[in-house]
Amino acid sequence: MKSVWIKLHKIGDALHLPDLPRWLCGLLALVLILRVPSFFEPYFYGDEMVYLTLGQGIRQGVPLYSGLHDNKPPLLYLAAAAAGSLFWFKVILAFWSVVTIVFFWKLARVLFKNNSPAQIVSTIIFSLLTTLPLLEGNIVNAELFMIGPSILAFYFLLGENLNPKKIFLSGLLFGISALFKVPALFEVPVIIFYWLIAKPSGSFRGIVKNSLLLITGFLMPVLLTAIWYFLAGTLSDYVKATFLQNIGYLSSFRPGDVQKSFLVRNAPLLGRGAAVLAGLAVVYISRKRLSNRFIFLCIWTLFVLFAITLSERPYPHYLIQVVAPVSFFLATFFMEKSLEQSLTVLPLTLTFLIPVLYKYYFYPTSSYYLHFVNFAAQKINRNEYFKGFSGTVVRNYEISNFLATSSKPGDKVFMWDPDSPIVYALSRKLPPIKYTVPYHVNDYSDRGTVADQLNSSLPKFIILTSRNPFPEIAPLLSDRYLLIQQIGNADIYSRIDFAEAK
Repeated sequence: MKSVWIKLHKIGDALHLPDLPRWLCGLLALVLILRVPSFFEPYFYGDEMVYLTLGQGIRQGVPLYSGLHDNKPPLLYLAAAAAGSLFWFKVILAFWSVVTIVFFWKLARVLFKNNSPAQIVSTIIFSLLTTLPLLEGNIVNAELFMIGPSILAFYFLLGENLNPKKIFLSGLLFGISALFKVPALFEVPVIIFYWLIAKPSGSFRGIVKNSLLLITGFLMPVLLTAIWYFLAGTLSDYVKATFLQNIGYLSSFRPGDVQKSFLVRNAPLLGRGAAVLAGLAVVYISRKRLSNRFIFLCIWTLFVLFAITLSERPYPHYLIQVVAPVSFFLATFFMEKSLEQSLTVLPLTLTFLIPVLYKYYFYPTSSYYLHFVNFAAQKINRNEYFKGFSGTVVRNYEISNFLATSSKPGDKVFMWDPDSPIVYALSRKLPPIKYTVPYHVNDYSDRGTVADQLNSSLPKFIILTSRNPFPEIAPLLSDRYLLIQQIGNADIYSRIDFAEAK
């Protein structure tokens, strides 16, 4: 333990963390204040609830992927397991975000070495965009975790005295980012193409050597997790859930294209790949008229825009991955007077076109904070506050309270409703199947298979809602279950024959 503490001190000294300026300390304090309302949010956001449910499964010894399913790498679920509740999950995110902002500021000092105002402006923009609800900065999502290690990696790679140790460490950091969410891997080629175009590291042979070292570092944590799951006997489940099923995820938002040929179905993806190559070609041709900083930011933007549009889904938290380069471009636009100040219009226009083309939706910010202020000032009660997030929140809390008082810790519960992971996370109950939400069943299994699994496992409670019927389990309900409670539009069935239950 002492050696770990010493190493953490050495990392802190290398980053000069004790030298934080007063304005940055004030900004970090503001970020924490802006995150306070998130600590009081109810259990309502589907992705967070899936993470907490899988985290609860880890705490109860249920293996990831084979026992409980989701399609992300393991680090986010391990963070949820460490948190144990939504409040502590939000607290972990808050302090992770503070550290990420410090890393960003350190990178800003490298990129804007002699421009302190640009350092300040870029850091402020980054802090606000990754904190405010506009891009779901208040929600625990993988993007907010994965950008921190990637930013730190770029800090080491672009800083002074680059050496093999820093390159390998940067690869490790990129690997850690990818273990939060796979699209982080698209930041690895950013630095490789930067070396190829700007060539600050010397000969082509040196670039190849450094690239191999970087990739080796990146693969290290990924391979370690693969070894872990291999030894646990669940490697195929891990690979399938984390990588293979995500391939189908790319086209599942256009279900009408699934039956089309590969080229037709993936034409938009291939077109975006061609656009990235065209952008790289333009940067290469113009490299002698551009600064290394501008070249790097253009390459970074191109690759992360490709990453965030992989699935063509309009979720605002996807845009978190492009916030860092956009913040640097905006700082260049506002704080510099040069040719590159004008040229920033091109990558910024491209970036701002993405939410328009893919019809991204955004969350209101002022009403979010006003709603919390009204709650804190006791102008609205708890139920009114909860209803401001979702109309089913109060119902879900009532169901969870019923389950908590009517079951034993190890009892299984099955709920067929989009809000099922909310009830699982709140009541700290797990389903008897590996899927926690209906769309996972629809994507990766079928209701007939689930009905068979329920017949075999006989959970203590089955919960159905009027808008989400499950006719396949009607015979099971009539034979082995009794309707004992109705909460809102939810019917709660209790198992009759406890003796034969598994």
